[in-house]
Amino acid sequence: MTALPESIRQAWEDRNGPVVLATVNPDGTPNIIYVTCVGAFGEDRLVVADNYFDKTRRNILAGSKGALLFRTHAGKAYQVKGALEYHTRGEIFDDMKSWNPPQHPGHAAAALRVEEVYCGAEKLC
Repeated sequence: MTALPESIRQAWEDRNGPVVLATVNPDGTPNIIYVTCVGAFGEDRLVVADNYFDKTRRNILAGSKGALLFRTHAGKAYQVKGALEYHTRGEIFDDMKSWNPPQHPGHAAAALRVEEVYCGAEKLC
């Protein structure tokens, strides 16, 4: 696990538009979705609300690693890679419920533990 550097935290706060979440199933088939209900937790996790996951949920529960791709208002793209956790209760789940819009179910919180961060081909951490 790697703490997000301050510059990446600022980029995350300045993200523009939906975020892309990628997972893979046990056979190696990728699954990519757009997500808009996202947040950060602590220094080393980015969180996605499971409002309508299907394949993504199955992939996470099967042990998939993941990647999040986001862009800033200035058009800079960042990719964050790491292990995925699936929380249906506890501190991360409760935090997700505090920012997830009430019109969405918020079944669980998918937390990506930061291992690597890239901006284009440049590895930042």
